[in-house]
This record gives sequence, C-alpha cells and structure tokens, in this order.
Amino acid sequence: MSTSLGTEYLQTAIRRLRYYKLLGEKTFEQLTDADFHYAPNEASNSIAVIIQHVSGNMLSRWTNFLNEDGEKQWRQRDDEFEIHSFNKEQLLRLWEEGWRLVLNTIESLTEDDLSKTIFIRSKPHSVVEAINRQIAHYSSHVGQIIMLGKIIKGKTWQTLSIPKGQSANFNAKMTNK
Repeated sequence: MSTSLGTEYLQTAIRRLRYYKLLGEKTFEQLTDADFHYAPNEASNSIAVIIQHVSGNMLSRWTNFLNEDGEKQWRQRDDEFEIHSFNKEQLLRLWEEGWRLVLNTIESLTEDDLSKTIFIRSKPHSVVEAINRQIAHYSSHVGQIIMLGKIIKGKTWQTLSIPKGQSANFNAKMTNK
C-alpha cells in the first residue's frame, strides 16, 4: 500500500469503529440496569451478554495483536454467553475496556504493519483482513444492541439517525451547508 492509502485505511477504520462504539453508547444511555438483561427469547442474547462477548473478543483479538494468535488460551468464550448479574456500570466498564484496547492498538499500527500476517485460531490473516473482520463483527453486534434497545424502549426510543419521514429535510440541510 502506498503511504497515503495505508494511512487513510487506518484512519477510516478508526473512525468507523468509533462510530459503532458511539451508537452502542447512545443506546445504553436510554436503558436502565434491568433493560440490559432483557432477552426476547431463550435463543437470543441480552445486551449484557452481547457486551460480555464483544469485550471478551476484543481483549483476546487485540492483546499483543501482531505477535500472538488472536484466540488466547485464557479467553473463556463460553462464559461470555452465560448470564451474569453485572449492573449497568460494570457492563459499561467491560465495554470501555474492550474498545480502549481495540482503538489503542489500531492507532499504534503503522503502514508497514498492514502488510504483516497475524493469526486468529491458527489461521493466517493479513492485518487488513483481521481489522475488516473485526469491524464487521463489532458492527453486527452493535446492530443487535440497537435492535434490542428499540424493542425495549418501544415508542420512547430516541432514534440514533435520521427520524422516519425526515430524510428530505435532512438532505436539504446537508446540501445547504
């Protein structure tokens, strides 16, 4: 990758990740402690369980990212899907710990690192592929968190994007800027 393209890729990845983190946090602001533990059915995960899983994944994947397999032996993945009695504050600490590691790690990468190979579950991935894999993974879980937030809050849900029926107004405002 050329210097500017590699730098642009890393900056874009960081912006995307920060955006998904923010969407999750805007959802959390609307929820009570009890809301974090709501699951629509036995096959579904609660927001608490999703946070446990995402945090565990982040800590495993991004600890010593360039030098160790992303699936650490100390990770207890199955436990991430167990119901724990974490309160909102504890869950937000888990969330923040994982995101801090992800963002700090990507911010520390250089363009030269993009051509390196890392391993996840003993399978080789380019650094770019590994970053893209995790962006897709985290964004899918943030989407689940948002959907659960909408289900929980119902009519009191505060949209995180353009409200229904307001696209034309929003586009006109953007055009006039």
